[in-house]
Amino acid sequence: MKIICIGRNYSEHAKELGNEIPEQPVIFMKPDTAVLKGNDFYIPEFSNDVHYELEVVLKISKGGKYIQKETAHKHYEEISLGIDFTARDLQSELKSKGLPWELAKGFDGSAVMGNFFKKENYDLEALQFSLLQNKEKVQDGNTKDMIFSFDDIIAFASQYFTLRVGDLIFTGTPKGVGQVHENDILEAYLRDEKILDIRIL
Repeated sequence: MKIICIGRNYSEHAKELGNEIPEQPVIFMKPDTAVLKGNDFYIPEFSNDVHYELEVVLKISKGGKYIQKETAHKHYEEISLGIDFTARDLQSELKSKGLPWELAKGFDGSAVMGNFFKKENYDLEALQFSLLQNKEKVQDGNTKDMIFSFDDIIAFASQYFTLRVGDLIFTGTPKGVGQVHENDILEAYLRDEKILDIRIL
């Protein structure tokens, strides 16, 4: 199982980090060891500035290579919400040196996901999702604001990586990312249903 992540897929998020709007999907990866077990996230000792990034997550149900956009919807049946925890200070240091981001993005526990639900229960082109930090809403996203759609992402990624059943795709975060602190409680909602409840330690 691999975890494919899309960066800068909401224009306002790209702007808040001072990045250009991409012309094609920005892809990075997380290893399977990044998946958080349980509901407790421990801030790693190598970072003083870990950020939350709430995203819609797709689970691949049908593998493929060189998938066409027109048929991409046939390759996933379930969605969830996930948090891409990012060591922002380490990421900034790596980016300034022109180095890959994996140390800042792929560390143990950096990929958090809720339960998966059948996609037919949702309007995927206008899907509302949000994140609360200590009961205060900090991210409020809608898939209609994505630069690259789910089908765009699957078609693009499959040009480079053979997709296999069980692979996960984090599809990008809206604006409002921010730092987590010890004893924070993060709650993620898909429409009005709570999907995630994470404690920061």
